[in-house]
Amino acid sequence: MKIMTRHLLGLAIVAALSPALVTTASAQLYFEIAKAPEQAPKIAIIPFSNDRAFYPIIENDLNRSGRFSSASTNLPATATLNNVNAAEWKAAGVPYVVLGEVKPTADGSYVIHYQLYDVEKQSYLLNEQLTVPASRVRSASHMISDTIYQALTGIKGDFTGRIAYVLRNQATPAQRYTLQIADTDGEQPKTVLSSRDPILSPAWTPDAKKIAYVSFETKRPAIYLQDLATGQREVLAKFVGLNGAPSFSPDGQTMLFTASMHGNPEIYQMDLNTRQVTRMTNDSAIDTEARYAPDGKSFIFTSDRGGSAQIYRYTFNDSSVKRLTFRGAFNARGALSADGKYVALVHRPAGSNYKVAIQEISTGITNILTPTSLDESPSFSPNGQMVVYATREGNRGLLAIMSTDGRFRMNLPSEQGEVREPAWAPK
Repeated sequence: MKIMTRHLLGLAIVAALSPALVTTASAQLYFEIAKAPEQAPKIAIIPFSNDRAFYPIIENDLNRSGRFSSASTNLPATATLNNVNAAEWKAAGVPYVVLGEVKPTADGSYVIHYQLYDVEKQSYLLNEQLTVPASRVRSASHMISDTIYQALTGIKGDFTGRIAYVLRNQATPAQRYTLQIADTDGEQPKTVLSSRDPILSPAWTPDAKKIAYVSFETKRPAIYLQDLATGQREVLAKFVGLNGAPSFSPDGQTMLFTASMHGNPEIYQMDLNTRQVTRMTNDSAIDTEARYAPDGKSFIFTSDRGGSAQIYRYTFNDSSVKRLTFRGAFNARGALSADGKYVALVHRPAGSNYKVAIQEISTGITNILTPTSLDESPSFSPNGQMVVYATREGNRGLLAIMSTDGRFRMNLPSEQGEVREPAWAPK
């Protein structure tokens, strides 16, 4: 049986974050499964031999994927590396089994050997061995989960991703607002910026090495860009009036943003090399929340030029504007999937509250995704299978992640304050 070997020691480790502006003293998010997947295929993740670190993370990842249902009770005991009794697992109704073992090395690293077994085919879909430094246990575990997810679905996993969000905590006036970044399971939060004043609209650069945001620290809204490795930041837009809603082009060369430098909120584009600014929209209505299409040939934005907030598309080659949303009294905060086929948006049916919906652009078919109300700021995962958004449950503001088919939802509340403005990092 062939074993594929990969070595993580040579992988680039995320650069140390500047202690001046990026710290690890952050409020922890914790996850709650709010809706388990229905009729999903079972997957058994057997505790790895000699391991207390990798297995729990992998099990947690696959359980919250929305694609699988964990099989953890009344299971056959005969499953070790290279030894799976297919008949027993088939009788138990479990089609997939994950198993492995971990061995420490003399230099403090770990050698992890894991397998993914297909019970029906009676074959190993994955049989891999990794060498992992102690500092990379979590990231390696997420990478293994990504690999297993792709082997079973044909879709790249997003467990190694990160989510930026704003935490508001009234109990700490000097740090009332903090911009934070965490793993998609809420672990390893890091603070990018703390402020007494509001922080809004975090937006990642395409390489996920920098993040832009709107800060009111000078009592006027301005757009800042911060390097996550060095902590260095610069002001991109501080024009008279409003400056907000930044969005980066797929090639990272330009930025769309909303400004009211000429009186009315309009969409502008900035060349990030020359800082030259071009006005893109010119209408008596409010135009805002622009987001580039994945191919860079157009962008979507929110406008009330039709009498209510709706989503429009601006095409660069002919400067044409086309309305995309027609269902509902309100549609805003649009976010495009990585393939450009779907837009997630804040949708309000007539007489109802604000919910997250997904619209197929080619057909206009709109499906309300969330069961909650007062939902806002949707953001697709890079593989397009999940959406993160901000919502309220009772008196707490939290993040929720929901599968785009509506079968699975998990909550990411904070023990300290309200969580808002999520933005999923690109791969």
